Amino acid sequence: MQDSPDAPDEAAIAFAGRVFQAARDGQAEALAEVLAAGLPPNLRNDKGDTLLMLAAYHGHADTVRALLAAGADPGIANDRGQLPLAGAAFKGDMAVVETLLAHGAAVDGHGPDGRTALMVAAMFNRTGMVEALLRHGADPAARDAAGATALDAARAMGAADTAALLARDGRQAD
Repeated sequence: MQDSPDAPDEAAIAFAGRVFQAARDGQAEALAEVLAAGLPPNLRNDKGDTLLMLAAYHGHADTVRALLAAGADPGIANDRGQLPLAGAAFKGDMAVVETLLAHGAAVDGHGPDGRTALMVAAMFNRTGMVEALLRHGADPAARDAAGATALDAARAMGAADTAALLARDGRQAD
């Protein structure tokens, strides 16, 4: 019995699985090879995660750099509305945050929920990251879809250090 033309190609599915795992594992050289051979840099998995999102979330700055050099778009959100910059802020990876910002990621980029990387870093009391994002021009007065600022997020999560830092910043919305 022959497969229908619409049947999934098991070899292609297995290859895609290996490619997404390479992004998670930080295999920059392996990804650079398949990207040079024509693999789309903004390939997405079943959850909408791009290769860049996976590399950023798992803390692989070299892989992030390789993907960006191949044309990966740091502005593509996954199915949950998360951007690679916010994923890196969630994980607390300063090297990935700096790499994304140096290669054009929007410091105040956000998905439908409006949550920026600054809000995420503030929630998890990542003072160094909050300071870096502010230096890169993050807007502490930006509001998410519920109307909360980074200061509000920090206070709601009991993140005293980032709440104090943002309160001292003086650029908060009223």
